[in-house]
Amino acid sequence: MTSPAENAPTPLTADDFDAQDAELDALREHSEEIPQWEFCEGFLAALVCSRRAVAADEYWPVLLGDDFKPVQHMEFVWRWHRRWAEVAAALDAPVETLDDERTYQPEVLDTRGAVLALPEAERDEVDPATLPSYGQVWALGFMYAVETWSEDWTPPRDREAADMLDSALELIVALTEDDKGPPSVSMFAEDGPPSVSDQRLDDFGAAIWAVYDLRQLWKSLGPRVEAVRKDATPGRNDPCPCGSGKKYKKCHGA
Repeated sequence: MTSPAENAPTPLTADDFDAQDAELDALREHSEEIPQWEFCEGFLAALVCSRRAVAADEYWPVLLGDDFKPVQHMEFVWRWHRRWAEVAAALDAPVETLDDERTYQPEVLDTRGAVLALPEAERDEVDPATLPSYGQVWALGFMYAVETWSEDWTPPRDREAADMLDSALELIVALTEDDKGPPSVSMFAEDGPPSVSDQRLDDFGAAIWAVYDLRQLWKSLGPRVEAVRKDATPGRNDPCPCGSGKKYKKCHGA
């Protein structure tokens, strides 16, 4: 009998993420709109959580532009699907603490910490405060997917479920804002100059739990069902609403 561990997706390695970054850099030579991987990571996480399974031919043009042809970037797409499976497995795991090795850990970069860790002469006069805060680009990618398919993120009628949705999204939206707290730790290097505040780390952890809530919420509710208006006129080839079993065009629509 196969164990769950044997069915687990192969995690992406540091080399895999570097390869994704390199592919995006190459695409960016032809379009400045191509995002960094951290943005893609957030976008992917939102798709994993979405109430509806958004098709690849829907999301690739939104994320990487109309010129992106998956067949021409098969290794990128292959690693993307591996990461998708990895994220889904993590969000479905019964974890109780962020320290659990099965917990979803977004692939994010402490950009400010990376710059501060450079020798002062190599910083090119970059003000770290102008760089993205820890987790900010990931959150922007997540919310970009939510806003793009906003109908699929419409609050459910159940008040408790709707409140859960709003609360979870608010925690992720909070990460789209700058980290204004006093830096206390570096997420780039253990002994690096402080670049992330304690409050930011708390907010980042809360956002991860929010992603878990969203995944479970939509899985429990299932696909969104469109309400059918009773006064809506059926199509000519639809069954007649009178219940005769005939097509509308051959019954009351004649």
